Amino acid sequence: MNLTGNTILITGGASGIGLALAQRFVQAGSTVIVCGRRADKLREAQQQVPGLQVRTCDLASPAERVALRDWAVGQFPQLNVLINNAGVQRRLQVADPEDWAARQQEIAINFEAPVQLAELFIPHLRQQPAAAIVNVTSGLAFTPPAFAPIYGATKAALHSFTVALRHQLRNTRIEVLEIVPPAVNTDLGGAGLHNFGVPVAEFADAVLARLAAGELEVGFGTSEERRLASRSELDAATEAMNARFS
Repeated sequence: MNLTGNTILITGGASGIGLALAQRFVQAGSTVIVCGRRADKLREAQQQVPGLQVRTCDLASPAERVALRDWAVGQFPQLNVLINNAGVQRRLQVADPEDWAARQQEIAINFEAPVQLAELFIPHLRQQPAAAIVNVTSGLAFTPPAFAPIYGATKAALHSFTVALRHQLRNTRIEVLEIVPPAVNTDLGGAGLHNFGVPVAEFADAVLARLAAGELEVGFGTSEERRLASRSELDAATEAMNARFS
């Protein structure tokens, strides 16, 4: 993937991994648009990254996904890269009573939104040179987390979708790429929950260097180990992880 000369839309780009990617793409000479639910966080992101374009959008809403596509294509007709990065991680016990809307929102943002956005943007991306769809999954797609069961399931589904989409689009101009993060020191799931994770800058630098080198699926640290592991190795890693968090 060429890092320069693109026009890139990053969902969930106001903080964390999304913002780190945005910073690096801007520095490389690409135009970057980020969307998120909170206007204040988007304004803060613009202050950190001069030239960053922003759009308020709730990706849990199918109608807002359509509106995002219409706005992005209309305002940035050269848009050639979609990065599905927005994600929600909720720690919960499935058996605990809870309003279904909270769980449905996690599924909608983590999985439904990337699927629909791919569908919505593909007709436009087919017309662009060097087009790409980049899905951000997780090492937890390969080792299901008991502490965040819906999150892990949505990331596993997104990994499967990414592989299938890559096959469907193999004869088009659109590359389909996957970033597989480990635990990264961001506020995903809540402040302080991922302080043990790798520094976000270190992760973003390593991932983008490998995408630029032409790799289609890129992990880092433990997530790199897990995406390449055997079934027995994955079973052992899953057991060890869930014992640690139980």
